[in-house]
Amino acid sequence: MVLTFQPELLAAYGITLSEEQYQRNASVTVAVGMSGGVDSSAACLLLRLQGYRIIGLFMKNWDETNPDGTCTADRDYQDVVRVCERLDVPYYSVNFVKEYWDNVFAEFLGDYREGHTPNPDILCNREIKFKVFYQRARLLGADFLATGHYCQVHQGQLRKAVDTNKDQTYFLYAVEADVFKNVLFPIGHLPKPKVRELAQHFGLATAAKKDSTGICFIGERNFKEFLSQYVQGQRGNFVDLEGRILGQHDGTCFYTMGQRKGMGIGGPGEPWFVVAKNRSVNEVVLAQGQDHPALYADGLEAVELNWLRQVPTGSFRCKAKVRYRQPELPCTVTVVAEDKVTVVFDSPLRAMTPRQSVVFYDGEDCLGGGIIDTVTPDYFTLGKALPEVLTV
Repeated sequence: MVLTFQPELLAAYGITLSEEQYQRNASVTVAVGMSGGVDSSAACLLLRLQGYRIIGLFMKNWDETNPDGTCTADRDYQDVVRVCERLDVPYYSVNFVKEYWDNVFAEFLGDYREGHTPNPDILCNREIKFKVFYQRARLLGADFLATGHYCQVHQGQLRKAVDTNKDQTYFLYAVEADVFKNVLFPIGHLPKPKVRELAQHFGLATAAKKDSTGICFIGERNFKEFLSQYVQGQRGNFVDLEGRILGQHDGTCFYTMGQRKGMGIGGPGEPWFVVAKNRSVNEVVLAQGQDHPALYADGLEAVELNWLRQVPTGSFRCKAKVRYRQPELPCTVTVVAEDKVTVVFDSPLRAMTPRQSVVFYDGEDCLGGGIIDTVTPDYFTLGKALPEVLTV
């Protein structure tokens, strides 16, 4: 496909570009991380429309066939080929299966064996997409790496996407700050419907492709069944807050704070939720009710910190969230050691979970974040009444 300078079309997708800048872009090489999805395809297209010299790079990080005998990575690569050929972009496949296993999956399994429920997408971005993949792109002569993430960079600072429902800064807080100086997020200023519209307008093979879900590069699976291949669960008891046995679980590693489904505990009253895990006696503690006080606490301690702006000292106010699908909430952060902060939220927060991430924000800017190490005592333990208005 011949793509010429089209300022009106670019303006319709939020990009103002002079012909002089379009000509200068021809001397800039951008490696685009191509996943085989619509977002990375549209990112590649937008960069082509701006005149950049493009290299399409596909990563293979997981080497396993699905139960039906197919390989998701192979299908995704074929979609990358179709898009790149449509856009007249050279494409390559790079293999990081070993690096993914050693630097992401092994740590992921280690946390699960300790009874935690980590977030592998954060580790994958830090160790694979924006480390070894980024380094490979630079070795190939790329001036920039571009991906289809929903976020933005302003003067080297990671910033939230315009489409707040799709914003992915939560998953990128752990990336080394300097990397963002050489990274482009071409679709971060667009809402998702406009991204699909653009892909459809140019007839890209991925325009109507369903968004990927599940574990980073492994995909959507029966998670408990998948994890059981690698982690041996030890059966134990579900108990209530008084210690009464409610049933049996398959291993503490298969359950997380706030979980409702998959426990097989019924009976009268409200649904049961996971409120604690006592690994020393192999118990999963349950309580009834979406807003049981045992699910709520005021704060946490975080470690393994990564700051994307100047490293803070003392105490400061900002907003933070402890889950991806959650609005940022006001809090006070206090630096108590070189790699430790305390976080106290203005109102109690539900189901904060050790070994998951807390991420900090100043307006639209992502400040960084860390791993939740401990959570302050819950409201049931403290005997405190919850406020009438609760946070998520």
